[in-house]
Amino acid sequence: MAEVEEQGRKSSEESSDDSEEEENEEEPKLKYERLTNGVTEILQKDAASCMTVHDKFLALGTHFGKVFLLDIQGNVTQKFDISPVKINQISLDDSGEHVGICSEDGKVQVFGLYTREGFHENFDCPIKIVALHPQFGRSSSKQFVTGGSKLQLYERNWLNRWKTLTLHEGEGTITNIKWKANLIAWANSVGVKIYDISTRQRITNVLRDNASLRPDMYPCSLCWKDSTTLVIGWGTSVKICAVKERDPTEVRDLPSRYVEIVSAFDTEFYISGLGPLGDQLVVLYYVKEISDETQDKEFRARPRLDIIQPLPEACEEISSDALTVRHFQENECRDYGLEHSEGESLFYIISPKDIVVAKERDQDDHIDWLLDKKKYEEALMAAEISFKNIKRHEVQKIGIAYINHLVEKGEYDVAARKCQKVLGKNMELWENEVYRFKTIGQLKAISQYLPRGDLRLRPAIYEMILHEFLKSDFEGFATLIREWPGDLYNNMTVVQAVRDHLKNDPNNGTLLTTLAELYTYDQRYDRALKIYLQLRHKDVYQLIHKHNLFSSIEDKIVLLMDFDKEKAVDMLLDNEDKISIDRVVEELKDRPELLHVYLHKLFKRDHHKGQKYHEKQISLYAEYDRPNLLPFLRDSTHCPLEKALEICQQRNFVEETVFLLSRMGNSRRALQMIMEELHDVDKAIEFAKEQDDAELWEDLISYSIDKPPFITGLLNNIGTHVDPILLIHRIKEDMEIPSLRDSLVKILQDYNLQILLREGCKKILVADSLSLLKKMQRTQMRGVRVDEENICEACHAPILPTDTAKVFNVVVFHCRHMFHKECLPSPSTIPAVQFCNICSAKRRGPGSAIMEI
Repeated sequence: MAEVEEQGRKSSEESSDDSEEEENEEEPKLKYERLTNGVTEILQKDAASCMTVHDKFLALGTHFGKVFLLDIQGNVTQKFDISPVKINQISLDDSGEHVGICSEDGKVQVFGLYTREGFHENFDCPIKIVALHPQFGRSSSKQFVTGGSKLQLYERNWLNRWKTLTLHEGEGTITNIKWKANLIAWANSVGVKIYDISTRQRITNVLRDNASLRPDMYPCSLCWKDSTTLVIGWGTSVKICAVKERDPTEVRDLPSRYVEIVSAFDTEFYISGLGPLGDQLVVLYYVKEISDETQDKEFRARPRLDIIQPLPEACEEISSDALTVRHFQENECRDYGLEHSEGESLFYIISPKDIVVAKERDQDDHIDWLLDKKKYEEALMAAEISFKNIKRHEVQKIGIAYINHLVEKGEYDVAARKCQKVLGKNMELWENEVYRFKTIGQLKAISQYLPRGDLRLRPAIYEMILHEFLKSDFEGFATLIREWPGDLYNNMTVVQAVRDHLKNDPNNGTLLTTLAELYTYDQRYDRALKIYLQLRHKDVYQLIHKHNLFSSIEDKIVLLMDFDKEKAVDMLLDNEDKISIDRVVEELKDRPELLHVYLHKLFKRDHHKGQKYHEKQISLYAEYDRPNLLPFLRDSTHCPLEKALEICQQRNFVEETVFLLSRMGNSRRALQMIMEELHDVDKAIEFAKEQDDAELWEDLISYSIDKPPFITGLLNNIGTHVDPILLIHRIKEDMEIPSLRDSLVKILQDYNLQILLREGCKKILVADSLSLLKKMQRTQMRGVRVDEENICEACHAPILPTDTAKVFNVVVFHCRHMFHKECLPSPSTIPAVQFCNICSAKRRGPGSAIMEI
């Protein structure tokens, strides 16, 4: 397995620095593994010189002139002894059925893997490179090219003979060829050329940048990114060339295509291979570093595989991995190669004694890396999102690892919260976690997250946690009892445990409340009610309503009202059918202040329900609630007035006594009390207005005539009820009356206002009468249409005769009723002015007078 290290990691860093760097380390983009099985045995005895990759298999050439066909796991499927010397290049067509091989001794073989027929030739010079047409197997011309000192194209003619065409020569050895569709790209000592096989034209020449590097030591790397984009890597230079169609309007003798360099940049190290990865590039670097000891001597370091993002004039490094391949200290730049599989993102790093496979990391690898970096939460999230795509991991196992990590860190609350999500419906795992939390003394942390729905743990688990809380946290125990359903645990066991604790602390409110709740779960409501009343707990009323405990509270009404009068009374009044009014009154007879509250609310709801207690309520109002006594006396029709008058007089309640006297008909005595005891002239005047009795007004004037303040009050208010002149005549001369002038002015203003109102009303009446009279006149002056459709209201025959030449008489009333004259009573039997018989019967009035035609 290849060891991957982040670039820039130095062995001299201290362990603390290493751990900090690991925390900030970015996740690798690729993962690596050695190609083993048959490859291991081959490379122990021989050395790899070249390799070609197909989606279905691999073809490996060695320094001893052998070619091995391998499956993707590295197992040998076929072996060919081609030459006693080094295999320089192997080429496959797209179908993977034909192979081209060239060797250092000048041998070139092109044949089918399923038939050995093909091209077999020995040249007198080394052939460095061979490339088959991508569609070699399907093409009738069977084209391929070879490169040594010159580039030659081979194809079969119509006579099935091989024809040779030299495409290029004279610029040194051809070191690399890549054929894509109709385009052939090759590299020689001068640069890179592209040839269009369809038009038989060379379309470009890209010169190499660093001519000082030996082409045989630092060979050119070529890679077709797609059918029109070529990537060239040479030395430390990268160029991306786009093949484009030329505008037909340009000069005709130019090739139909041209090349544009869309990106060019330099790299830090020497390039040994290139491969496409989407819009990015995978680059294999040959690395030389300066020794720390000598400071001037270079040594061969591990090769690097980088993923870069090309930019127009630079590149952005996405990831960088240093690869520990076997014998890397002995390898040169030319010894490395990079091949890729177009079917999937697989990259093969070839060196003489080692072959490493790099592939894009999948979701399982991403999760592995997160777990290795102890990023458990991110790993769990990634697994949940991609649970359909992961193969080597299980969401639950990752979650359990996360919980274990949190427990180790002491984050017990977070670990407990994650249990709910991770453990799900697996009750066995739940119980294991509960026992583990018990072992570390953290049962409280996991308690609020335990299953409590359809899926549940054994009751013993819940009881164990409740007992743990009961030892040290009464409030937490009470919270669990409220939140957990009562059937999660054995209720009697928990009740007994609570009672045992109450023996040592009998007044503990929290435990008593919890015990009441446990009794409620066990349907022992009477015991729960007793505790709630003892504690004066607010839930006592809810308990009574919910479980219909009214029969149990008949003897506890006083306790309920001592706790909360308003709620108790509302409950009793809302449930009169269950606890009668008489029963409540009987229970409250020794607590008159509570009895008053109950009867007062009863009276507010219905003035007649408690009528037999109205007499008793008089004394209760007088004792505990005098402000509501007078409203009660006004609204009650069942209150004995004599009894009420007696109580009010005993307690000297003047206002109430005045009301009762007036209600009993003794208005003069009531008025006398207002004037003599209350000394309130406004109230006296108001009382006189309510009674509207002339004698009362006379008494009021007589009482007030020698009291100037009273006279002022009368002058200001008497005008609309009594003639002010009567009062003014009785005022003694020389009596000084406060604000007399203002009072007289007010009387005159009130009088003027009355006159104006009368005149205004008169004008309105006259105008309305005249308008109605005119309307009636217009109505009676209108003509009345008489035709064949009208009938006599007496005989119901048509009003007009069939023979209109004859003389006929018709009587039409203003009410539009019509009669034949002969159908009406004779003139001798009716008054001189006739009226419609129908309307007269309905008392319609003068509108039915006669109108004769």
